[in-house]
Amino acid sequence: MKTIRILFSFIFPIFSEECCGGWRGRKAAEREANQHYTAVEGEMFLMPCTESVRRHDDVESCGTGEGAEGTSFDCGTKFSVEAKHSGKYTCSGSKFLFHLQVVKRSDSSLGCFLSEENSVELLNNEGGTVRCPGHTCSNNTDIVWYKDDEAVSVQKRSFCQKSGGLYFCKVTEHDTGVYFCDRQVLEQGVHWTLRRAVNVTVIPKEVSEPPRIRYPDGNVIEKVELGLPHVSECVVHFPFERNFSRKVLWYVSYGGKTENMTLLPMEKQEQMRQRSEFKVIRRVLIKKVTPEHLNQRLTCIASNHFGDRRGTIQLKVIGVKLSSLVGYPVASLLLVAGLGLVVHVKWLEIQLIYRSYFQHRKHDRDEKEFDVFLSCVWSAPSAEEERVLTVSSLRGPNGEEEACFSGGDLLPTREGVSTQRPLQVLLSQVLEDQWGYRLCLLERDVAPGGAFTNDVVLAIRRSRMLLCLLSAEYLSNSNAVFVLESGIQALLQSSSLKVLVIWTGRASASLMQPDTSLPTLVRRALNVLPSLVWTSGQPSSTGFWRSLRKNMPEQSEGRRPRPDMTDVYDAARSCILHTEAVQR
Repeated sequence: MKTIRILFSFIFPIFSEECCGGWRGRKAAEREANQHYTAVEGEMFLMPCTESVRRHDDVESCGTGEGAEGTSFDCGTKFSVEAKHSGKYTCSGSKFLFHLQVVKRSDSSLGCFLSEENSVELLNNEGGTVRCPGHTCSNNTDIVWYKDDEAVSVQKRSFCQKSGGLYFCKVTEHDTGVYFCDRQVLEQGVHWTLRRAVNVTVIPKEVSEPPRIRYPDGNVIEKVELGLPHVSECVVHFPFERNFSRKVLWYVSYGGKTENMTLLPMEKQEQMRQRSEFKVIRRVLIKKVTPEHLNQRLTCIASNHFGDRRGTIQLKVIGVKLSSLVGYPVASLLLVAGLGLVVHVKWLEIQLIYRSYFQHRKHDRDEKEFDVFLSCVWSAPSAEEERVLTVSSLRGPNGEEEACFSGGDLLPTREGVSTQRPLQVLLSQVLEDQWGYRLCLLERDVAPGGAFTNDVVLAIRRSRMLLCLLSAEYLSNSNAVFVLESGIQALLQSSSLKVLVIWTGRASASLMQPDTSLPTLVRRALNVLPSLVWTSGQPSSTGFWRSLRKNMPEQSEGRRPRPDMTDVYDAARSCILHTEAVQR
């Protein structure tokens, strides 16, 4: 039996000076049906519970109908008691009721009272005693101790009482908390239970050591950006002290000299308890980093009663980035220079695009002698075209076929019907005879004998639009290329002229040949000028003529209106079908 007691003493090491062998007190207050409790105003009070409620972990609410109207608490609740809490409490679900009397600290019934008796500090891993407040004025040692809502005597923790005090042989951190002691007092023949609260705090032993700086540890370099705010922090670990003497301060020195240091404005010191020491953090804020800060040294000094420690921080500018103050101007300069280079290289194309697509409609109604200046090179007809023309001439001027080709209403046929006429002929007939535009042809409308260059420039100035039919022969003819080049120069000088080019399949292939001797101005302009594509030898579509009509300038008042297209299409279709029948 003695061996068991010795083994038990090592497992639960809380004992009194006289009972460290392992005696466990099991005495708890007997609950009567009607009890009286006295509490001190301003102290913590533990709402009593019945034994049955504690055993079954039930919830029992106790309330009063007198003194404190509507006041109720669950049993086991801890709260700061006030005078209004006095009254008779009845607990739901049981017959248990009690009277609560709240007295002031100055009440004579308390006897002698010292305020420091409500709080006790115990050293960790040492022994210590917790006394019930007012024990020096009473010889009553019949005291019951509680922690939370259970008597200490029934908890799984060995203890011992001596002279009414609760004695711990070896204190642990788990012993921290609020303890309640119940002492019996007789007043006018009524037994009152005086319940007092003691706040127990377990503290470590004091260590006679200076603080430890975790950061900055020694000399540290922090990277900063000029013009931006920066925060430096000092993290220090202090050993436990009962008397607070922990200080963390920031200083600044200039040129690396520590003789004359200036105290910096700092944020409030933050501290937190970590077992047997305190962790303290203090920060210093630089609202805007300047070159002067780079020559300064920040020093953190941490001190207590046993010494001080220090760490330093040197600020250094990080490498140049696009996001830095140097990078932004450089990036902006490069961007502007790049845009300027692109605009300089492509300035010709930009002007032509602007004048061709955004400005020409503003001058559609400008009064000029000609609406369209048609520039083309008349090539020799193909074998098929010669055969058609020969058949037409053999029929004579009175034949139906000649009437078809010579009529003013001839248009390209509808989808699925092909035409054998050259595009030069079709364009002149459609634009002038059917759409009513005034057409300018060098061979017809310019008097011979003058200088060719002057005639071309004058004809362009007298026209609202330059229409160039680009064929392989056109691109190899120097006079034709001169007309196109003169039109491009006129477009660059004035936005009142519109230039439209019509490509043929052979023309685009000729332009891609490496030996093409086109002027640079013409080559660059052909990439951006408005253009249409005509493919000879294939069934024509009304899409080409609709696109052409859309790109033509608006007709001025007094010009001949466009005829009804339905009749024109029907006449053209009949004409072509009749021609094919004759050929067969």
